[in-house]
Amino acid sequence: MDPLYAGGLALIAALVAMGGTYLIVRRSTQLTAPSRDTAVSPDAAQRAELHGQELLEQYRRQAEQILRDAELQARDEVFRRREELNREIDAARAELREQERRIEKREDTLEQKYKELARKEKHLESLKEKIADRKELLEKKAKHLDDLIQQEMAKLYEITGLSREAAKHMLLERLQRELSEEVAAKIRQHEERLKQQAEAKAREIVTTAIQRYAADQTAGVTVSTVDIPSDDMKGRIIGREGRNIRTFEKLTGVDVIVDDTPGVVVVSAFDNVRRETARLALTKLIQDGRIHPSRIEEVVSETQAEMEKYIMELGNQAVVDANVPLVNEKLIYLLGRLRFRTSYSQNVLAHSVEVAHLCGLMAGELGLNPVLARRCGLLHDLGKAADHEMEGGHPKVGAELARRYGETSKEVLHAIAGHHDDVSIDNIYTVLVAAADAISASRPGARRETLEKYIKRLTDLEAVACGFPEVEQAYAIQAGRELRVIANAQRTTDADAVRICRDIARAIEQQLDYPGEIKVTVIRESRATEIAK
Repeated sequence: MDPLYAGGLALIAALVAMGGTYLIVRRSTQLTAPSRDTAVSPDAAQRAELHGQELLEQYRRQAEQILRDAELQARDEVFRRREELNREIDAARAELREQERRIEKREDTLEQKYKELARKEKHLESLKEKIADRKELLEKKAKHLDDLIQQEMAKLYEITGLSREAAKHMLLERLQRELSEEVAAKIRQHEERLKQQAEAKAREIVTTAIQRYAADQTAGVTVSTVDIPSDDMKGRIIGREGRNIRTFEKLTGVDVIVDDTPGVVVVSAFDNVRRETARLALTKLIQDGRIHPSRIEEVVSETQAEMEKYIMELGNQAVVDANVPLVNEKLIYLLGRLRFRTSYSQNVLAHSVEVAHLCGLMAGELGLNPVLARRCGLLHDLGKAADHEMEGGHPKVGAELARRYGETSKEVLHAIAGHHDDVSIDNIYTVLVAAADAISASRPGARRETLEKYIKRLTDLEAVACGFPEVEQAYAIQAGRELRVIANAQRTTDADAVRICRDIARAIEQQLDYPGEIKVTVIRESRATEIAK
């Protein structure tokens, strides 16, 4: 406790005691003082004085007691405050000692690190000196080794009599001979691995697309004959002096052949739409029975209008079936004309719709745009609707027509122009169209091929292989799906057989047009024959 605070308490207690004494004395004085109006006896005054002294003594003792109590409290408070102050001082000293200990420990740690760093620096300097010495030694050894090599090379050139270039050429030739078989084996393994991986993935995609798309039969024959009820109708078709048949041929642009074949009149024309229009018009005339120039003109005009409308309906239906948005009516009309065009007896419009679906399915498997792929597939044979009217093959004609009638997609135009490798292929959608075109054309029942074309294709296939000087014989088997090649064992090695097989396959791809794929197998064998007598 603060001494000033304790002294203040003692002073207050003394003042309280003095105030009490003063009050007691005053009270007793008042009691002993005689009133002006009343007379006090001596006994009463004595008793009052005694009573006042007793009170004074009592209050004095109380004041002393209060003073002692205040002193005791002040002493206790001073002792308590002193103990608290001592505890705070001890805590501060302990904290200072702990800080001193930590500082000393940190100083020790820093000193140890400094010593360790100095030791590492010294070790590093020694290592640098050793490395420099070793580097100098290695440079001396390398220089000495180069001198020895030069001396040995000079001696070797002197002994063999060869120059550096001649020795290098001889060494390379030897290495080439030794490594040719190994290189061929590596190439064969690499090609087989890539081929297996590519074939597995391609087979999976194509199989999935074929399984998901169930196609109808797309092969058909264009009808170019008209049945008549009797041979008398032939005369009515020809008319007086041939006026009916001349009028009909002039209006339709076809040739009507009336011969001795019973019950049939043949309609001939290069334009399939004209031929179909003429067939329908002639059928209507035969059913109506009224055959004369004015009626012929009326029926032909009516049939041509119906055919135009029918072609547009066929085009719109193809667009709906392929789920491809087309807005240009010219493109839709050209698609409808494909209904009357066949390729190896395969209907071109049905083939185009089938290719569109296959392209969309394969594009979906590959993560591409299915709508764009179907558009490429649907329009890929557009040129066949007008290739007889324009110069060039149907890929070039189709691309030109599509560009003329508002097709702006580069992918679609490239697929139309390049699905038969007429241009360099640098677009994935063109590859999809070519694959889908081959699937649709080569699946069973899609096309029918004449015997002459089939034999010519096999002959051309064998001729390509026989054009190589190392080939002795070549045989096309499995309907032209595989080519077996017999190589001359004296002129070739096993490594050459791999190269020849690859070259023949590339030549077939470049020179021939065929559906599907062709497997080329090169056989090289050496035989030893001896006769025991």
